[in-house]
Amino acid sequence: IQKLCDRVASSTLLDDRRDAVRALKSLSKKYRLEVGIQAMEHLIHVLQTDRSDSEIIGYALDTLYNVISNDLEEEEQEENLPKQVDNLGSQFTEIFIKQQENVTLLLTLVEEFDFHVRWPGVKLLTSLLKQQGPQVQQIILVSPMGVSRLMDLLADSREVIRNDGVLLLQQLTKSNAAIQKIVAFENAFERLLDIITEEGNSDGGIVVEDCLLLLQNLLKNNNSNQNFFKEGSYIQRMKPWFEVGDDNCGWSAQKVTNLHLMLQLVRVLVSPTNPPGATSSCQKAMFHCGLLQQLCTILMATGVPADILTETINTVSEVIRGCQMNQDYFASVNAPSNPPRPAIVVLLMSMVNERQPFVLRCAVLYCFQCFLYKNQKGQGEIVSTLLPSTIDATGNSVSAGQLLCGGLFSTDSLSNWCAAVALAHALQENATLKEQLLRVQLATSIGNPPVSLLQQCTNILSQGSKVQTRVGLLMLLCTWLSNCSIAVTHFLHNPANIPFLTGQIAENLGEEEQLVQGLCALLLGISIYYNDNSLENYRKEKLKQLIEKRIGRENFIEKLGFISKHELYSRAAQKPQPSFSSPDHMMFDHEFTKLVKELEGVISKAIYKSSEEDKKEEEVKKTLEQHDNIVTHYKKVIREQDQELEELKQRINSLTSQNEQLQATVTQQVSQIQQHKDQYNLLKVQLGKDTQHHNSHSDTFQMNGIQVEEVSKLKEELEEWKNKHELLQGQLREKDSVIEKLKSSQLEMGTTEQSSQTSKSGGLEHSSELQKELEMLRSQIQLQSAEISKLQVENQKLLVMNTTADPVSGDSGATAANSAELEGRLQQEIRELKSEVKALSEEKESLKQHLDSSSSTVAILQDEKSKLQQEVAESKKEQDDLLVLLADQDQKLSALKIKLKDLGVPVEDEDDIESGDQGDEDEDGDEEEQD
Repeated sequence: IQKLCDRVASSTLLDDRRDAVRALKSLSKKYRLEVGIQAMEHLIHVLQTDRSDSEIIGYALDTLYNVISNDLEEEEQEENLPKQVDNLGSQFTEIFIKQQENVTLLLTLVEEFDFHVRWPGVKLLTSLLKQQGPQVQQIILVSPMGVSRLMDLLADSREVIRNDGVLLLQQLTKSNAAIQKIVAFENAFERLLDIITEEGNSDGGIVVEDCLLLLQNLLKNNNSNQNFFKEGSYIQRMKPWFEVGDDNCGWSAQKVTNLHLMLQLVRVLVSPTNPPGATSSCQKAMFHCGLLQQLCTILMATGVPADILTETINTVSEVIRGCQMNQDYFASVNAPSNPPRPAIVVLLMSMVNERQPFVLRCAVLYCFQCFLYKNQKGQGEIVSTLLPSTIDATGNSVSAGQLLCGGLFSTDSLSNWCAAVALAHALQENATLKEQLLRVQLATSIGNPPVSLLQQCTNILSQGSKVQTRVGLLMLLCTWLSNCSIAVTHFLHNPANIPFLTGQIAENLGEEEQLVQGLCALLLGISIYYNDNSLENYRKEKLKQLIEKRIGRENFIEKLGFISKHELYSRAAQKPQPSFSSPDHMMFDHEFTKLVKELEGVISKAIYKSSEEDKKEEEVKKTLEQHDNIVTHYKKVIREQDQELEELKQRINSLTSQNEQLQATVTQQVSQIQQHKDQYNLLKVQLGKDTQHHNSHSDTFQMNGIQVEEVSKLKEELEEWKNKHELLQGQLREKDSVIEKLKSSQLEMGTTEQSSQTSKSGGLEHSSELQKELEMLRSQIQLQSAEISKLQVENQKLLVMNTTADPVSGDSGATAANSAELEGRLQQEIRELKSEVKALSEEKESLKQHLDSSSSTVAILQDEKSKLQQEVAESKKEQDDLLVLLADQDQKLSALKIKLKDLGVPVEDEDDIESGDQGDEDEDGDEEEQD
């Protein structure tokens, strides 16, 4: 070895050095210590200097692996060697990693693609991690891209390197959360799940097992990676793992191992020790992707190996624990039997069957506990199967409640304990069910009256059965009586119970009985602490005096302390799953340990309290209850006020919007009134001009005389023709309406044309006759209209020639009177509108101050709005009438001027100009009115 080391160190030819290293490699297995001591430094030097030759690098790495690794051939191992071998590997590893550059150099070599370099490099690094894991992990963590380089091994096309890369990452990720996170974010989940799928899922070989172990390393107790796994939708990819066929015979050992690890991986994600939020989200994801349904299929399948079935039950337990949706689904699962039975009933049958394996019975109990955990609906369903009203009288189907009662009173102590704990979980934190369970009656034997479940439990307890049975029953009674005064009263009502408990506590018994004494002390303490003093003989104070006389307070507290000091109590308190090495160790339930922690202190205080302190405490409790009631009342009042306030806010918003709308309407109406005022002023000016014009020509009219009789005659004729014209117009309208009716009847009869041909033709003939009559009437009306217009022209001529100016002056006087009256009305309306606008603004202010009167204010505003609209409509109507009068007067004036000219009366040019101007103004006014 010395000579070979010298050759490696001093030879200038590469071939010589390579041969020397090859020789050292062959000696390294047998003479591990010598090669390690003498050659390690030279081999490291070769790794540093001969990087160009892959062969010598490969030999050097193999030699170092043989020196450092403890994986010796079986035939070379002897009985006295293992400890020495372990020490050797650890010592050589320590020497190698003392220089951190050596590990960095090894990481660089692992990057080489050459098989003869990469594979031995992977094996050597794995061996270093096995020997000095934490130190090597730290060096890799601080080296640039150290972990990322090793992740590339999973992508290597050569299966040997890929598989050894998985083993390397297993060692690398052990107990190092930082490296676990880096590996996870380097896409490890995707690559590992791909490998598992390629290898055939649960039917795959040892490679699948290695990948599952690596996944466990990455996920166990690592909340960040668990969240990443869930968010990456990798839970959905786990479902195909559990697709097992109908033929479940002859499973290979590797398949059993793989499925076991797969189930453990599911449990890692939903473990009760994980943060509740993370566990809940994983449970929901497993339900939605169908993973829970697949697990329940395995649960109910036949031919599944016992250890896989047990692990599946434990897995289903944690997938449904505390998740209402999953618990509801599990309650609906039926076993494929005839008739179908609920899965819960089938599992409970296994639990109370003493021929079933112990671990399977523990798993079923855990499953039942998880089903009832924070599931009041499920608890109610279980207890309801025990109540008299729901028990199946025919006895065709066995219920969960019947199975639990059967287990509770069977001869098998393990069944007693399991049934008692299961029933206690059905009552956990549910005072209503504790009261309902008091109604349960049991038929003990033929001819005897039924006994209550509570009475039967105490009867069995007093008969001196096995310790395990008594512990189970005492845990059930403690859970049942805690926080339920009615149950305590029922328990105390039996006069044999308190003497039995005091007798048990007072005796000096062996170690086995100490646990029973402690639980009896706890039960007696609960009977005091939750006693409502409804029974005179068993009031709190009397029970305390009884303890003082029969047992002694200090002795009572000491016996009570036996529970929490017991070794089995400490084990049960660690985790929810019941895990016991043997049936004899099955004494405490996890949830019960929480109850003991909660009650031990308060019971100790309650025992030492005097009657005065009890009274004070009761007073304080009453005060607190009153205070709570007051707080609850005020909370309710505040809630109601909040609702009222919200409603009022909504009303304010609606009233504000209504107010804004009304204001906009008022503004619009004010602007309309202003327009009407302007029009009124314009009309007043025009009327003034017309009046002046009439006065200036009154003398001229008086000069031209004509007979008044002739004028009146012509007027009468004109009225007569007007009446005829109106009559004809009315007849015309009647005919039009008849025609319209006939047309509509024709349209209706169009749908039933075939059945009513005769009536249709008759209607058409009648319609054509009416059309002819209508045409005749229209021609007559046209002729009469021409005659009327002719008579009107003659009448106007006569009026012009009439010397009397009375009609003219009378007309203009009436017009002036009307104008004055209209002006007065408008002024009054304007004043009223202004006052109303002012009232509206005041009402707006009052809206903000007085919410209660808001609705009435709106009604007032709406009434006033309708009044305003009515008044505006009236003013418009009056103005329209005034405009009609003005138009008539204007026509009369123009006609009179024409007649004056025809009669030879001279008309001045100024008058013509003035009348022309007035005519233009009238036309403009008419156009404005039309607009």
